[in-house]
Amino acid sequence: MNVNTKGNLTELLVMTAAVQEGCIVSIPYGNCDKYDQVWDINGKMIKVQVKTSRPKNEQETAIIFNCYSVSNGKKHKYSKDEIDYFATFWKNQCYLIPVEQCSTEKTLWFELSCNNPKCALARDFLLTEVLK
Repeated sequence: MNVNTKGNLTELLVMTAAVQEGCIVSIPYGNCDKYDQVWDINGKMIKVQVKTSRPKNEQETAIIFNCYSVSNGKKHKYSKDEIDYFATFWKNQCYLIPVEQCSTEKTLWFELSCNNPKCALARDFLLTEVLK
């Protein structure tokens, strides 16, 4: 599966998860905005950039995704002015992460297996938890 197909699939899975949680999802026309989706959550609009995750290691104790775009060979890091959240999907779970908690990449751990107390646990970013 090529990169574009993987990205499209991730966007569909994230959109499905958001709709199942009661969000109204809109897609910007033309694929030229910094965000992939706009979610209406009880009248509050949020801009969501969807990213495809990959395992951080062979044991799959964490997933990682890039928090930037590439245009003309240059990396662009997203800002709070452009998007509100990153969303990703892994093994039937959707994760929603505030942009201000990301740098150029984000790692979500499935168990506290890193030595840094600032490690982000995936369960804290489950879509169902963040929307509460």
